[in-house]
Amino acid sequence: MSCGDQDTLAELRRQLAARDKTIEVLIRRQLDIRARESSTLHFLEQNLTLEKVVERKTQELAAERAELQKTLAELKQTQVRMLQMQKMESIGQLAAGIAHEINTPTQFVADNITFLRSTLEPLLALIDASLILVGKMRETSSNAEQLSDFDSLRDAADLEFVREQAPLALAQCSEGLSRIAGIVKAMKTFSHASSGVMELEDLGAIARSAVTVSQSEWKHVADLELEIDPDLPPVACLRDEIGQVVMNLVINAAHAIGEQIERGKLARGRIELSLRLTGDQVELRVADNGTGIPEEIRERVFEPFFTTKPVGRGSGQGLALAFSTIVEKHKGQILLAPRDGGGTCLLARWPLRQ
Repeated sequence: MSCGDQDTLAELRRQLAARDKTIEVLIRRQLDIRARESSTLHFLEQNLTLEKVVERKTQELAAERAELQKTLAELKQTQVRMLQMQKMESIGQLAAGIAHEINTPTQFVADNITFLRSTLEPLLALIDASLILVGKMRETSSNAEQLSDFDSLRDAADLEFVREQAPLALAQCSEGLSRIAGIVKAMKTFSHASSGVMELEDLGAIARSAVTVSQSEWKHVADLELEIDPDLPPVACLRDEIGQVVMNLVINAAHAIGEQIERGKLARGRIELSLRLTGDQVELRVADNGTGIPEEIRERVFEPFFTTKPVGRGSGQGLALAFSTIVEKHKGQILLAPRDGGGTCLLARWPLRQ
């Protein structure tokens, strides 16, 4: 091989080496690019996965938060109901004590009135006989001074007025004592706590007791009509809690009527309370011609602490406790029913047998 050929071969080898080096550099660059692309894709995949994890965790946290809020609301309602039960238990014990204290003097006053009534008729007969005897004494014209004294005493006693009014006064006293006895009996029935177990009860008696106990709230503003289905059988219920529901609904009706009277839109209101049998359910209905409930708040009336009454007039617990008693404890329903002519109508239904 000549010297020129060797030089050419060396040049070709140099060029080949240079090309190999260039190819190697290009391959490395391509590998670097692919590595970077792979890293970026991996990073994007990681980001997408992380976003999904964050989204899922956020949803789980939101669900847990909603569940916690629901639990807190239930605990709050439970606490309110427990406080109300404790309050009613205390009031019940106090009412039972007051009823006993009232009942004792009422009983002996009633006994004394019975005694006076039994003695009034013979005393009047004795007075009549005395008047006849005095009349005969006048015919003899003797003892004129004593007769004059007798006439003075007779005039002062006003015997004709006593004869007319005494029996009426005793009858009114007896009627008043009967009313007191009825109120005392209603207080004792209303305040007597149930066992916490569903028992067959006379709803008519429960309603009458609630109406009597709440009488001071409604008698000055409304006439109350109580209608009880004569075919209504004993109903499974918690006696004291149903009595509380009836009383709360009647008091709410009385307050609504009172507001109408204060506004000059009503002279005297009307409350209609009825108990009737509807299929295998009992229906309690309380209607009034008071202020009514605006449409925009009708869905909130059964919420705890929601009230439209002034501060100090209402706690917002009456309808909430009614909802809890009827819906949750008696597996029934309570709702606002349409009423012609304004006012409010509340319907509560629950099964005759639990």
